[in-house]
Amino acid sequence: SAPDDGEPRTGGRPPLCLPGFWYGRRIVARLRAAHTAAALLTVAAVLTQAATRHDRAPGGGTALDATGWALVAALSAAGAFTLFTVCRRGRHETTPDGRTDRAAVRALPVAALALLALAAVHAAWSRPRWVSTGMLPGDRLFGAVGLAQILLVVLLAVVARRLHRAEPVERAPLAGLAGPVVATLACALGGLMTAGVAQRAADWLDGRATPGMGDGPIAGPPVVLSWQASAIPPLLAALLLPALHLAVRALRTRRELLRTVPGDYPGEEPDRARTGAIAGAVARAGLTDSAPWVAGTAAGLTLLLGGGALAGAWATGDVPGRAADGTSAAVESCAQTAQALGSWCVGLGFVLLLTWGRRAYRDPAARRTVGILWDVGTFWPRAAHPFAPPCYAERAVPDLTWRMRTWTERTGGRLVISGHSQGSVLAAAAVWQLDRGTRARVALLTHGSPLERLYGRWFPAYFGPAQLTALHHDLRCWRNLWRRTDPIGGPVRLPPAGSGADSARRVDRGPLKDPLAYGRTPEHPLPAPVLCHSRYQADPAFAEERSALLAELAAWIPAQDSSGRSSG
Repeated sequence: SAPDDGEPRTGGRPPLCLPGFWYGRRIVARLRAAHTAAALLTVAAVLTQAATRHDRAPGGGTALDATGWALVAALSAAGAFTLFTVCRRGRHETTPDGRTDRAAVRALPVAALALLALAAVHAAWSRPRWVSTGMLPGDRLFGAVGLAQILLVVLLAVVARRLHRAEPVERAPLAGLAGPVVATLACALGGLMTAGVAQRAADWLDGRATPGMGDGPIAGPPVVLSWQASAIPPLLAALLLPALHLAVRALRTRRELLRTVPGDYPGEEPDRARTGAIAGAVARAGLTDSAPWVAGTAAGLTLLLGGGALAGAWATGDVPGRAADGTSAAVESCAQTAQALGSWCVGLGFVLLLTWGRRAYRDPAARRTVGILWDVGTFWPRAAHPFAPPCYAERAVPDLTWRMRTWTERTGGRLVISGHSQGSVLAAAAVWQLDRGTRARVALLTHGSPLERLYGRWFPAYFGPAQLTALHHDLRCWRNLWRRTDPIGGPVRLPPAGSGADSARRVDRGPLKDPLAYGRTPEHPLPAPVLCHSRYQADPAFAEERSALLAELAAWIPAQDSSGRSSG
């Protein structure tokens, strides 16, 4: 049976097993055009509102007034069509959809750009008695947007919490509030960057004056943006406490491991430096599991400071430096310091971002770190925001699926898919796209896999316990290798099967020794490196499990063939 929306039911399997899940070109193209048009129409609306407000006043030009009303009508129609484009359903995931709405995709941005040009010409037309002063209209909307974001995040948190209580997911971070936490941090980052850029631009335009303090040639940015930028220094200061807690926790874990690590290598002469390196790697890898509560703390502080900034801006109508006039010297000094440091913190953030990008270009270790973050951020299709980086999985998953299906059909052989790190996620997604006959000839060997540790916890609807159990049932032949020193990969943690067999033991193998040898050996004349997340193929367990999977497939495929069912 199928639900009312026409999409098939997937049971315990995630929605990414649907054949059209990885075909989002149509909706991305349309949303990109709509977002571009909305940005252009917003600027055009601000210019048109400023001009038409003067033209409607006594003494305004009749012809210009009529032109302004025509522009308002055109902008309203374009805005309505843009909203319709965003809200219209883009695709059905039951079948791949490679079409594009070329008329809307091409016409909408061009029409919006043309309206912006007309609005700019209309606003720039000579009006001898028009003297422009103050700020453009719409500055109060910044506060309304901030309030709307806070209310939506709170509503999202209430809904997420109720859903989690109704169907709790084991090891779900923050009791089901991971989504609202990420949304809070995303909104805060956008707001703080906007506020910081506005502050820096105002500081550059008014020379030596301080933005918003009334001692410069311009009024300064909107008051709420000044308050948001001023919230950056106290936020960073408050986050020092969780960072310090993590550092102390890692040191304590390392100290405890110094006593237990030599026991993993019996018969070896203890070496304090060697033991310290291994213990430090294990302690640092364990910090990954603390990321949820750190993100939750940051989101809570952000929500609190953001609400305080919004309340302060509406209550005083002045920037923090002027709002503190008449208070104690300490409060006034703190307010002025926070306002001055806020914009500079954003500027420093841009410098650090560029520095990190340059380091990633020259340093392989930094490049791997950036690559890991980039891979996680660009895995999902861009159904949420079309200006996000392109989703590589929309090409990798269908391509890998086609290769597996074609190879098994042509050769009739067995296939072991080895997936490391993000590759294990791609492999799982591709296996879910296979038909039953092809899956019978495919085994999965994952190593350094974030399937459960990251994806299973943060995206339980796609990689939760039920979904990973269904993947194991669909594949039957699956092994997962992991290390305690790995900050990204971990065990799959499948629940025990109903027959009494330990599914976790049959899938997970680990923790593997890292390093492979404590001291020098004939196989390792030099001290074996601590590999952490890399080079799982160097471990003998990799070759052993690969051979075991091929043997299991050899035993499973004849059983399928003799039962009379097609095996691909």
